[in-house]
Amino acid sequence: MANFSFSPSDSSIFILTGIPGLEADHIWISIPFSAFYIMGLLGNFTVLFVVGKEQTLHKPMYLLLCMLALSDITTSTSFVPKALCIFWFNLKSITVKSCLTQMFFFHTFSTMHSAVLVTMAFDRYVAICNPLRYATILTNARIAKLGLMGLIRAVLFALPLSLLLRGQPFCANRIIPHTYCDHMAVAKVSCGDITASRVYGLLMAFIIIGFDLTLIGLSYGMIIRTVLRISSKEANQKALNTCTAHICALLMAYPLGLFSSLSHRFSQGITPHVHIILSNLNYLIPPMLNPIIYGIKTKDLRDKVVKYICRMYSPRGTDFKPA
Repeated sequence: MANFSFSPSDSSIFILTGIPGLEADHIWISIPFSAFYIMGLLGNFTVLFVVGKEQTLHKPMYLLLCMLALSDITTSTSFVPKALCIFWFNLKSITVKSCLTQMFFFHTFSTMHSAVLVTMAFDRYVAICNPLRYATILTNARIAKLGLMGLIRAVLFALPLSLLLRGQPFCANRIIPHTYCDHMAVAKVSCGDITASRVYGLLMAFIIIGFDLTLIGLSYGMIIRTVLRISSKEANQKALNTCTAHICALLMAYPLGLFSSLSHRFSQGITPHVHIILSNLNYLIPPMLNPIIYGIKTKDLRDKVVKYICRMYSPRGTDFKPA
């Protein structure tokens, strides 16, 4: 395959190697990568389309699902197209400005994803622990404000990552062993002092993940306490079932994300290709599975999706009524 990359000595570019040690298998690796990405786009755009079209779904819980879908789409789209260009066409070069821009958007959207999960935990807390006041506490306008606050927080946290590296001197050998411009992967190419970048990146990971997980833990602690007080076993089970999809999303997002962040700093025993593959999958698998999980566990959304699918494949004029 032709090599369209520039020389790594060019002072205006970096070279993204893809997955080091597995360059010969890039074509094969691209098959699951592209499949996960396309399935994620289809699933999340389906959620956005159905919620947007159905007036009955214009409720806080479904608006939060739309926010989750948008954060999944933007996070994966911020790095997958470039990764596929590396895998398919060997287009490994990226300008320094483009690299720092990709880094900013990637970390902004991934941080926003965490904020959405926190808001969804709060939504479940209010729905179970204070159901009579749910409609007054969580209005659509308030959900929009919480989403805006999450976005502002994400921008404020992600911006210094790029700014700290912008003025750094980079070594002549500007090869980044990664599929995208991850903060620490770029920082390690610098010939200057990256202590500030290391400390800020680590603090950001612990503050965001630690703070968000603490809020989520408090929400679910109060949910469990409320559920245990419910005498009816059927009502108890119903309350827990409303949280199942969100718990699955949490289990997919945080453990692997924390591992990926820490392994860049304490990865002596982890081979580079394992770390990079896991890092990519961390932002590919949740966007693919979240629409499926929420579609299965959320009856109203499931019924509306089935209605539109049946309408697409049924003769014109017939309508589908879910059971």
